[in-house]
Amino acid sequence: MNATQARDEICRVGSSLFERGYVHATAGNISVRLYDGSFLITPTDACLGFLDPARLAHVDAHGAQISGDRASKTIALHARIYGAARKFHPETSCIIHTHSTHCVALTLAMDEPELLPPITPYFVMKVGHVPVIPYHRPGAAEAAALTAQVIDDYGLRGTPIRAVMLSRLGPNVWHDTPAAAMATLEELEETARLRMISNPMPSPLSPAQIDELRSTFNAHW
Repeated sequence: MNATQARDEICRVGSSLFERGYVHATAGNISVRLYDGSFLITPTDACLGFLDPARLAHVDAHGAQISGDRASKTIALHARIYGAARKFHPETSCIIHTHSTHCVALTLAMDEPELLPPITPYFVMKVGHVPVIPYHRPGAAEAAALTAQVIDDYGLRGTPIRAVMLSRLGPNVWHDTPAAAMATLEELEETARLRMISNPMPSPLSPAQIDELRSTFNAHW
């Protein structure tokens, strides 16, 4: 994907997420890592539903602005995620952050190391473990460092992850394209919604059922 294609795809995905309620107002951001190691990222305080491809922020590999509107304050977090995630998923080229309602709501009412148990097969296959990063203010360097460490920890134990949940803020998901990252986010938010509306709470899949997903679909759980 070249820079022009990446700009168009960021705007297409941003509009889709906004229209379907995954983001609101100026919450959320999307970045794409280009082949030269630089990044395109949505501007600070931009509404993802009304992005202009020409105004997306372009920053170099060190986070210095090259062109476009001022980059989102989360660029440092995105850079740390790319650096950690690409050790285990070298194709990682897109990160999406939203304030998705059901994911955030779960962190308001729980204190668990992971956002969700393995309650559906597609959550296990398409998302995997989602560790919760304790609350830090938006843009905090401490959250970026902790996120990178968590990605390393899970990857080194053989369960590389594609998402983390920032407590009280929202999920960050990553994949090889904006479309694939959006699909991962959708599966995550849908699983959070299912857990919240289920009464009683759903039981997790059994170890045997998860083993079957590992052997059949190479699920990382």
